[in-house]
Amino acid sequence: MKFNIEGLKSFIPDATIEALLESEANAPASRIRDIIQKSLDKNRLEPAETAALLGVKDPELKEMIKEGAHTLKERIYGNRIVLFAPLYVGNECINDCVYCGFRISNKDCERKTLSHQDLVDETKALVDVGHKRLIMVYGEHPMYSPEYIAETVQTVYDTKFKNGEIRRVNINAAPMDVEGFRVVKAAGIGTYQIFQESYHQKTYEQLHPSGPKSSFLWRLDGLDRAMKAGIDDLGIGALMGLHDWRFEVMGLLYHTIHLEDTFGVGPHTISFPRIEPAIGTSFTDSPPDKVSDEDFKLLVAILRLSVPYTGMILTAREPVDVRNEVLRYGVSQIDAGSSIGVGDYSHKDDESRKKSQFVLGDTRSLDDVIYELTKGGYIPSFCTSCYRAGRTGEHFMEFAIPGFVKRFCTPNALLTFSEYLHDYSSERTLKAGLELVDFEVGRIEDPEMKKSVTAKLEEMKTGKRDLYY
Repeated sequence: MKFNIEGLKSFIPDATIEALLESEANAPASRIRDIIQKSLDKNRLEPAETAALLGVKDPELKEMIKEGAHTLKERIYGNRIVLFAPLYVGNECINDCVYCGFRISNKDCERKTLSHQDLVDETKALVDVGHKRLIMVYGEHPMYSPEYIAETVQTVYDTKFKNGEIRRVNINAAPMDVEGFRVVKAAGIGTYQIFQESYHQKTYEQLHPSGPKSSFLWRLDGLDRAMKAGIDDLGIGALMGLHDWRFEVMGLLYHTIHLEDTFGVGPHTISFPRIEPAIGTSFTDSPPDKVSDEDFKLLVAILRLSVPYTGMILTAREPVDVRNEVLRYGVSQIDAGSSIGVGDYSHKDDESRKKSQFVLGDTRSLDDVIYELTKGGYIPSFCTSCYRAGRTGEHFMEFAIPGFVKRFCTPNALLTFSEYLHDYSSERTLKAGLELVDFEVGRIEDPEMKKSVTAKLEEMKTGKRDLYY
């Protein structure tokens, strides 16, 4: 498959990144403090400043970076954590990415694409445990056309079950041309997410030997085309472990700067998954640039400081203990109760790993995750109000960059959390959750907001649903 890449140029300056990582190594403590303070003032960092954070070796300065990230997260997003689930629609793929369980040459992968009824069943299973937000995931294959993706999104939106429904569908799929993105946008999607995998072009080309994904430039330009199609809610990401994680963090920052400079809007989310084992994929057993737990924690904190206003997604690839700690350093979204085999939610079986892209590190149920978040003082949130109130793209940045988004996030988190408690939670989660809701309502300083939230919480007790501020 050929794409027109004429005129496309990389905005990732490899030589500049390498030079900055070298020249900014071991910056003095005073410079690190100044950089952290700049971020705490809600300013996006420049590449040299992020490189300085990446070059820190002193353990005390590393702790300072992590605590700075924690403080920043609290100031902008408060203590709420947005929850979602991945829904794998199909694992057919014509790429041959050496690290991926879905690659075309992997004979151990059992191929499956959900039928219409399968998709309805999967959606009902997710709704039945309390999910409201999904990211739908597709392999790269001609059968997963823009029209097909739009149709499957509509099926999910049309599926109502008991008291619930999916209110926001995000997409993780192959980059399209502008017309294709327009078709998908018309289905009412939320965020369109494309991971560059590695921003280091030479590494990228070695790891993507064939298929449409082999074009570094076509993929790098993907979110530009999405913007031109009117999709202003974008997610970027890199797969950590393919190349030096410090370079990848710089790549994510340069991608952010490119979107800001070109369209006036940075990414809505940044993802930073670590490579995990996949069936029939020996490459994943010993990735070339494996990221240690300690480096991963620092990586998250540096990303938080580098782009203060952008949501950060922590996936269930990570083990529970790492997830619990990293939440402190700037994460705003996590998946929970996740299954990544095609059809797993409604028909899980012992062979489901053969239909999976990789192995999960956190297999807790949604209710277990919510209970532990609650006991940890976090507000679990299923909020989708920004999308429906038009707070996306440039409008979202108007609220997010100065930190005003916290004003909307906390009350809406409480409302969607209460909805979960009334309809889906276990008894232990209900008890702990109601105590947390009462405590958090008491902390609302704005009397009008407190009155409005309290009234809506009372309405929920009478059966009202989908209330937001």
